[in-house]
Amino acid sequence: MMLPGPRYAWLRQLAAVAVLLAVWEAAGRADMLNPMYVPNPSRIGAALVDLFADGRIWPHLDATFTAALGGLALGIAVGIILGVVAALVPAIAELIEPVMSVLNAIPRVILAPLFVIWLGIGLASKVALSFILVAVLIFFTVFNGIRQVDRRLVERVITLGGSRWSLVRHVYLPSVAAWVLGNLKIAVGFAFTGACVGEFVAATRGLGYLLSFAQSTYNAALMFALILLILVVVLLIFAIAGRLEKYLLRWN
Repeated sequence: MMLPGPRYAWLRQLAAVAVLLAVWEAAGRADMLNPMYVPNPSRIGAALVDLFADGRIWPHLDATFTAALGGLALGIAVGIILGVVAALVPAIAELIEPVMSVLNAIPRVILAPLFVIWLGIGLASKVALSFILVAVLIFFTVFNGIRQVDRRLVERVITLGGSRWSLVRHVYLPSVAAWVLGNLKIAVGFAFTGACVGEFVAATRGLGYLLSFAQSTYNAALMFALILLILVVVLLIFAIAGRLEKYLLRWN
């Protein structure tokens, strides 16, 4: 009997996942699936346990987190600064907006090999790729957010004698904060995408490097385990970002 109501949605979703895993496992044990391409969930789970049991996963997690969070922080800071300046100074917008539009039009992950050539296979090239993915997103978030501020509100502040700083502090910054926090989950996803893709292209550590290793050795169980691990990590960060967004925007 299915439990009604949205309160039990998570329970229904969990049951659906459990059924899917059971069918998958049964199909694998019945030799209906090629284990070289689609291993059983039990094998994937064993590969995941092995990663943590011998402790070799921790340096790779540290490398990916460092690159992703470093690129995320830099991308948010630079994106906000450039977005605010471009939105408030039309002459600067004429220079910055076309460049950002070009970067936004191309799949930015294709820059990974170029960053490896420029910055080497170390941490810097991964941070750079995460940074460029996040910075372009945040730039347009802030740029469009400021431009969409209600002009009547701006005119009222000016009419009441408000200075440029008053406009920035009481009108633009709250608007920017709402737009940036609203896109924080997307930015986090972009940051980890940049880190993992950079590591997949060329690295000596990181989850992307492990994925590349698993691909080269045709270890499908390890690949599925790593994909599951990355998914869980990103979902946890999404949950934290969602709570942070709700807390910081409680005034809205």
